[in-house]
Amino acid sequence: MTKYSQLDAVRLLATVPHPCGYLPEREATTVFVDPQTPIDQRLYSRLSELGFRRSGEYLYRPQCARCQACVPARIPVALFVPDRKQRRCWRRNRDLDIFHVDCVDTDEHYELYARYIERRHRDGEMYPPSREQYRSFLGGAWGTTRYVEVRARGRLVAVAVTDLLSAGLSAIYTFFDPDEERRSLGSYCILYQIEWARRLGLSSLYLGYWIEECQKMAYKTQYHPTELLRENRWALKKP
Repeated sequence: MTKYSQLDAVRLLATVPHPCGYLPEREATTVFVDPQTPIDQRLYSRLSELGFRRSGEYLYRPQCARCQACVPARIPVALFVPDRKQRRCWRRNRDLDIFHVDCVDTDEHYELYARYIERRHRDGEMYPPSREQYRSFLGGAWGTTRYVEVRARGRLVAVAVTDLLSAGLSAIYTFFDPDEERRSLGSYCILYQIEWARRLGLSSLYLGYWIEECQKMAYKTQYHPTELLRENRWALKKP
């Protein structure tokens, strides 16, 4: 089956309009791939190129009637050049150890996640955290998911959940020790995933949706250059 016939077979479902989680006083509509659709890495990768994103076992894309604020973003890793702040972040964390693991369904991992949500995202949809929500949100999907542990002298300080696509990596979610603010662990994990993609010979690191009016999303265009998907075409963001 070609990638085009695969896409022809994909059935999309849509939510009813609901309050936007990012921009106040706006309504959002989300389309998502029918959960009965067989997904493999090739189809998942193709849908990512078209602006879809994974949450748990769902592939979705915003499709709002009166708003196009959610713009898919990715980093072309071969072109990426870290700025001074990012170079300092990388040097500051040279003492950290990185491990790739198959599972993060342990008390150690969940406790770090719960502390992160409770301290950093009390106003978000994932608060309050629960073990069931943790498993459904960050569990592996279609054999593509990899987990990156970041440890300081053996102590777990961050986890990056990453999906391996045909031509890139997709940064699904990162959580970290909220007491380690000086390390800028969120930035460090993105920098690590950029280098990881380079080592694998992949072209891009997908970062999900960027919203210009949402301050929480500003970090996604701080890695230069950034590509944005507009009108079904990826193009470098203008300075």
